[in-house]
Amino acid sequence: MKNLLVTGGAGFIGSAFVRHILRTYPNYHVVVFDKLTYAGNLNNLKEVASDARYSFVQGDIADRHTVEQAVKDHQIDTIVNFAAESHVDRSILTPDAFIQTDVVGTYVLLEVGRQYGITRFHQVSTDEVYGTISSGSFKEGDALEPNSPYSAAKASGELMARAYYETYKMDVVITRGSNTFGPYHYPEKIMPLFITNAIDNQPLPVYGDGKQVRDWLYVDDHAMGIDFVLHHGQAGQVYNLGGGNERYNIDITHQILNRLGKPESLIRYVTDRPGHDRRYSLDCTKLHALGWKPAHTFESALQYTVQWYVDNEWWWRPIKDGEFKEYYQRQYAERLKTAQA
Repeated sequence: MKNLLVTGGAGFIGSAFVRHILRTYPNYHVVVFDKLTYAGNLNNLKEVASDARYSFVQGDIADRHTVEQAVKDHQIDTIVNFAAESHVDRSILTPDAFIQTDVVGTYVLLEVGRQYGITRFHQVSTDEVYGTISSGSFKEGDALEPNSPYSAAKASGELMARAYYETYKMDVVITRGSNTFGPYHYPEKIMPLFITNAIDNQPLPVYGDGKQVRDWLYVDDHAMGIDFVLHHGQAGQVYNLGGGNERYNIDITHQILNRLGKPESLIRYVTDRPGHDRRYSLDCTKLHALGWKPAHTFESALQYTVQWYVDNEWWWRPIKDGEFKEYYQRQYAERLKTAQA
């Protein structure tokens, strides 16, 4: 590997991966390919903007011509695909965008990669493709039963990646990551939304009874896990990538309020989202046996994350004053009118 095309590299997890790769591998060149939708933000890459080994191309992964041009111009040998519409609530409101990016876009990347002899293609997926599990933990060979347009689109994308390995013998690996948190996270997701709302003494809209369970993974650990599979994973294989930190959403909410010294009266129980998965849990034995485990504890990573948002209003406040405001109104205004404290 020498020249990496990181699609969606201006997003939350993608930018963490880019920063990690440039810190870790002095001989690698990274080309970020990003459409810069609402969740793509070049401020996420300020740390590496002046690095001669970093380049940026604005483009849509569903646009084959632009993808081909980037691959040719930069002599790309490796593709890591983070590019995706990624928020369940938005997929319920506008599923068509998810099909276009997460399915059609992944196909375009695979086809261009096959045409130009890409050395390795890493498809970044999610634990949400499994659906919900009441007890035990999902293993890589378990059935995929996605319950939202987002998770169905991600499942479709990774199945296409698998097909390219089986049909064309393309060198493909897939990671299914658990819920990720950390700095530079667009504030539509539960942690950055609740942290920034609490800072401003605004209500924290908790879906249903708040007893949904998620396995939390710090973003730098997620980036390092993807790096590990990229370099050590076996072609054609899927790897669960989790943090081993299962928590109720309501417990996360309480921890955020406690760390900020804010009252629990800010909590509002609102109407649940349709098809809301009750519990995610990953069995990561396969990846641990290969030699990877998270480096950060949940408690230290959460504390750092909360403090980061306190210290970096320059990053998130313009976002919440922009496009996000209209989305928040659509998603929560009616729910908050009938919310229970």
